[in-house]
Amino acid sequence: MNYNETISWLYSFEKFGIKLGLDRIKFLCKKLGDPQNSYKSIHVAGTNGKGSVCKFLQSILTASGYKTGIYTSPHIQRFSERFIIDNKEISDSDVVLLVKKIKPIVDEMTKKGNIPTFFEIVTTMAFLYFKDKKVDFAVIEVGLGGRFDATNIIVPLVSVITNVTLEHQDILGHKIEDIAFEKAGIIKNRIPIITASKDRALFVIKKVSDEKDAPVTIIDVNSWKKIKNKVDWQEFLINGSLKEYSVKTSLLGEHQGENISLAISVTEKLQMSGVYITDEAIAKGIENAKNPGRMEIVDFEPLIILDGAHNIAGISSLKKTLENDFVYNKLILVLGILSDKKVKEMLEIIIPIGNIIITTKSQNKRAAEPTKLKEFIEKLNFKNQVVVKNDVHDAVKYALSIAKKDDLICITGSLFTVGEARYYLVK
Repeated sequence: MNYNETISWLYSFEKFGIKLGLDRIKFLCKKLGDPQNSYKSIHVAGTNGKGSVCKFLQSILTASGYKTGIYTSPHIQRFSERFIIDNKEISDSDVVLLVKKIKPIVDEMTKKGNIPTFFEIVTTMAFLYFKDKKVDFAVIEVGLGGRFDATNIIVPLVSVITNVTLEHQDILGHKIEDIAFEKAGIIKNRIPIITASKDRALFVIKKVSDEKDAPVTIIDVNSWKKIKNKVDWQEFLINGSLKEYSVKTSLLGEHQGENISLAISVTEKLQMSGVYITDEAIAKGIENAKNPGRMEIVDFEPLIILDGAHNIAGISSLKKTLENDFVYNKLILVLGILSDKKVKEMLEIIIPIGNIIITTKSQNKRAAEPTKLKEFIEKLNFKNQVVVKNDVHDAVKYALSIAKKDDLICITGSLFTVGEARYYLVK
């Protein structure tokens, strides 16, 4: 198969949906010699901030001279974004080669009616890719939940649960405690766990940690302080377990203080276990880290920000950042949200600060119709101007046509919306 045929084959498994459980991926990996055990790993779960924490960690380890892989999902523009080693995406030829190795096992499973999911196959590819490329470290992001997520067959040096808010309630449970329990499923016996969770979620995580004799480090509002910010960077003072760190980052939003604190706490655990990482590498790693589509500035005059905020906590952080960290005349919001999200609640949070709202939809089959979004907004009785565009590219074009130099265009609501907008804008 060539690259396009390979990608088509992979995506043919999306129709089987989400099937949580570890039996299928254990079978796949066992047949391949359990590649996930060939390198040191760090496991990152949580509701928001997982991607940023992973990016910070990979960047710190790369700056320290370690060959470091990072596996995240979903991708914004290209499938290859899911597998990165030292800031370089996987090549098309390596994707084809990996599938060539895995496909016979998948075919065997399919014949027996034990069909793996798209995510299980792709996760197996990541594990095998990092083994083949002989990485020193792999930073692995949980796909969904934790306990029965396909990534949860690794035995990491450190585990992270960023935070816990309501998400995927049809799968993970309707209460915070239920969701926290699923995420706490990544906690392993005697392996350190670092979390920024609070209240009822933290209670559950600490209970599971106690049962597994896993030492817990808690990141809270006293762990960091923003000391300076400009339009395209900010500086934080981080109170680590070993010392204080002054770090600069181009990743925007006050919530990055929490994400950086989590990453530095992991780094300190690695240092204490004998991994050589200097303070200079920490500072350089934080400064070099990039996370496309998350509070990303892609242009100035007008200022254009992409942020894949796709839940209540994410959209709340975005609102706070737009209000506190930027100066602009009008705010033009381009909104495309998935229909299975808490659409009304998300709109109630973000709509009041927008001057012009452009509703749109990504090509994802779960995308809410832009006319429905407009109806929701009108029922909220805000005095915003609302324009409907059925295509993300048309929505971005329209936003650019009406924006003045001192306006701000923010494209948000879904990573899929942001990905399509980014493709258009960067191209």
